[in-house]
Parts: sequence; structure tokens; C-alpha cells
Amino acid sequence: MQNNKYKSLSKQLAPTTPILRNCVVAFLVGGLICVFGQFVQNIFLEHFNFTAETVGSPTVAVLIAIAALLTGLGIYDKLGQFAGAGSAVPVTGFANSITSAAMEHRSEGLVLGVGGNMFKLAGSVIVFGVVAAFFIALIKTLWGMF
Repeated sequence: MQNNKYKSLSKQLAPTTPILRNCVVAFLVGGLICVFGQFVQNIFLEHFNFTAETVGSPTVAVLIAIAALLTGLGIYDKLGQFAGAGSAVPVTGFANSITSAAMEHRSEGLVLGVGGNMFKLAGSVIVFGVVAAFFIALIKTLWGMF
């Protein structure tokens, strides 16, 4: 089959993607995750005497723990199928990727299975974050010298 004919046929048979619907759902679900994070942050501020400077870490820790728990129960994967990037972009998506990999490889043992495989996807994110932080700190330091 010729290349152009194949492209034409595959385009006709491919299902249409509801791009606008996917964008709206991703926006709403991602926004709801962020609203829930703000709710958790407000609880820490009002009831646990955290300050605006110190409340970020426990808030993120709670969101990560909840996402890991929901991944273990199989709920976060269903949310991800429904919401797409809306559930993958917040820090909860990062927790989901690590927890999913750890669960998938737990039969191979703790070190080689869980430890060796759970950072395959997350490792690149961590390396990028460390390298980006280094260059930003370097630029900030050099900017302060002048």
C-alpha cells in the first residue's frame, strides 16, 4: 500500500479525539486537586500553628500520602484515565508514578524490584529538578555579584 493511501485510510478509520472535552476535564480535575491542597494547607495554618513559610512541606506530604494510598487502592488510576493530564501534572501524579512502579515490581524483591524500578520514571524528574535547581542557583549567585 502506498504511503499516502495508508495515511488517508488510517485517518479515516481513527477515532476522533474530543480535545476540548479532555482539556476541560483535565483543567477541572487538576483544579480540584489544587483546591483540596489549599484546603489541607488552610487546616495546617489554622489548627497546627504552621506559618506561611513552613506550611508547604506538610501539605505536599499529605497530598503525596493520599495519592499513594489511592494508587494502592486502584482509585487514582481510574481518576487518571478520566482526567488525563489533570491528575498527572500535580505532585499527586508524581506520587502515583512512583507508587505504581513500586507495586508492579514488588514480587521481584525490595531492593532489585521496588527500589530498582520505582525510580525509572521518577528518576529523570528528580535529575532534571536537581540540575535545574543548580543552574538557577548559579544564575542567582552570579546575578548577586553584579
